[in-house]
Amino acid sequence: MRLSELQRKDIINVSDGRIVGRIIDAEISETDGSLVNLVIEKSKYMRNFFNTEGDITIKYEQIKKLGSDVILVEL
Repeated sequence: MRLSELQRKDIINVSDGRIVGRIIDAEISETDGSLVNLVIEKSKYMRNFFNTEGDITIKYEQIKKLGSDVILVEL
């Protein structure tokens, strides 16, 4: 699956059912090419390209399910 396909999906927190945001970046391991972290944009309305305070980092282990339109995570 391509990063661009993942970026179209909403991220949902399974513990409370809330939409966390959308993927804006991913961190890939240099050694084996595996996905390490997803960077989630918390608020698209308050986004500043030089300020990443509102961004959330989700570790690969926190991803519970990749669905057709959503990604379920446990925060």
